[in-house]
Amino acid sequence: MDTSLPLRPVADDVFVAPQLDAAAMAEVARLGFRSVVNNRPDFEGGPDQPTSADVEAAALAAGLAYRFLPVNGAWQSPEQIAAFGALLAELPRPLLCFCRSGARSTRLYLSATQG
Repeated sequence: MDTSLPLRPVADDVFVAPQLDAAAMAEVARLGFRSVVNNRPDFEGGPDQPTSADVEAAALAAGLAYRFLPVNGAWQSPEQIAAFGALLAELPRPLLCFCRSGARSTRLYLSATQG
């Protein structure tokens, strides 16, 4: 995959990344992704962080499905893990999930698929 985006595979058709902004959505679509899940709460990193609404607008404009499932970086509830599992079943793949570093998206994926 030829890109400057910091993507890491967690499965054949599921990848994680650190914070992405609206401008990255065109590149995500160019790479062949069909869906994006944002796991980072708005303003978690301060007022300069891109909002879900901005990223969603760019994702939809690029032809991507978009879902916002904000979760705490330190702990994800059983309900949030179940909601992530439902998104894994619902969304077209390849799927890209992101948060601050990619770690909580990875934990959500592992919890939803191995729990």
